[in-house]
Amino acid sequence: MSTSSKENVILFPFMAQGHLIPYLALALKIQSKFDYTVTIVNTPLNIQKLQKSLPPNTPNINLVSLPYCSSDHNLPPNSENTDVLPYTIMVNLLDSLPSLKPHFHKYISDLVKLNTPPLCIIADWFFGWTVEVAKEFDIFHSVFNTGGAYGMAIYYSIWLNQPQLQNESEEEFLLPDFPQDLRIHRSQLANNVLQATGTDSWSLFYKRELSQTLSSDGFLFNTVEEFDQVGLTYFRSRLGQDSVWAVGPVSDYSTSLKSRASNGTSSDLSIQWIDNQEDKSVLYISFGSQNTISSTQMMELAIGLEKSGKSFIWVVRPPLGHDINGEFRSDWLPDGFEERMKAKNRGLLMRKWAPQLEILSHKATSVFLSHCGWNSILESFSFGVPIIGWPISADQYNNSMLLEQEIGVCVELARGNRNEIRNEDVVRVIDLVMSNQSKKGAEMRTKACQVKKIIESAIIDEEGFKGSSVKGLEEFFAMALLRKKKMKIDQTIAA
Repeated sequence: MSTSSKENVILFPFMAQGHLIPYLALALKIQSKFDYTVTIVNTPLNIQKLQKSLPPNTPNINLVSLPYCSSDHNLPPNSENTDVLPYTIMVNLLDSLPSLKPHFHKYISDLVKLNTPPLCIIADWFFGWTVEVAKEFDIFHSVFNTGGAYGMAIYYSIWLNQPQLQNESEEEFLLPDFPQDLRIHRSQLANNVLQATGTDSWSLFYKRELSQTLSSDGFLFNTVEEFDQVGLTYFRSRLGQDSVWAVGPVSDYSTSLKSRASNGTSSDLSIQWIDNQEDKSVLYISFGSQNTISSTQMMELAIGLEKSGKSFIWVVRPPLGHDINGEFRSDWLPDGFEERMKAKNRGLLMRKWAPQLEILSHKATSVFLSHCGWNSILESFSFGVPIIGWPISADQYNNSMLLEQEIGVCVELARGNRNEIRNEDVVRVIDLVMSNQSKKGAEMRTKACQVKKIIESAIIDEEGFKGSSVKGLEEFFAMALLRKKKMKIDQTIAA
């Protein structure tokens, strides 16, 4: 597609790694495919993070800091990212976001005064107020949802309608505006939804921001049209049939793997260990960078893993109630557990981090026990790895429902980090998914491979064939350009 490099696209991600990474990936995709300049706007410390993550030779990606001081918002000094905040004060960060509005408004206003308005503003749903700024300057606006459409549709429906407050005695309730009859069990609600009253800080924030985003010109989703139809239908009914685009996965996992391999990542301890395991024999366990389970759950999971007899790599973090970024203590696990697993070459415990892409793409990996964060799901999908679900927060519960009920690549083991789990359940679910005799496990692996092929097809960008996600991004920018052209015509007529 021939385009002018003079166009500038503004991206405004939320301050969390699970949002910054997909936004940076989207920026790189836009810059390489359309030759536009891309400007990522954020707070100073997040801009520093992004600067370190930018690949070399990307002169057309600009990073712009907006003034922000966390200490002004009942937050610890230099805490501008969810990664460094405990859950108890996370809402303070959300409440501080509107303080960025005047600075963002001035930035856009200055561009307009210089007669260099951006082609469009693409913002996270946490910044619903960016819709107002865009409308004031008649700039095309889109929300880029880093999650899947199904999960976000349930998220929007619950926070905007709060059906769980209507019949508090009922264990299950229907979503009032969903494309299909969908019953939600209270155990599938995140803690802040369960504790919501309708007038609490979380409710007020979500109702305001989510409502504002529905006035946007369009929604982009880091998902694939073919396996996320129900969620996409929900948003198309709210915004319009031609205003919602699936453009994912925006991250190029294959390129990332090659790049990291050339930098020597394959020498990592976990890769050396997994290289010596049999094909499809290893269970990979990770709850992401911001989630953890309780100490009793951790103990039961470890006992179940040992009883199962299966090999595993487990990314361990301190349990609930402790600093998630602190040091891990062996007394949170059964006595001598790690030593026994090492001696039998049965399991590997990784502190805080493991090379997830390398592990998921490895031929020895069989299943991923995951918190069902969307980035992790896309990585697992991209390598045809089925999932054992253990959602903990936000839209993860909804993502788990998509995987299990709609796509068939998941079995849920547990929900949340406050509910009881028994080691017998751990053994049962692992055996169900990993046993060579399991019909369910075989079906999940078959479907996971089918999803992998769907993703591969969606991102093909060749002369004779363009995948659905490629076409989605092209259609989005065609609409943005049409809007800008119409605006210029209107201005000429008015003059």
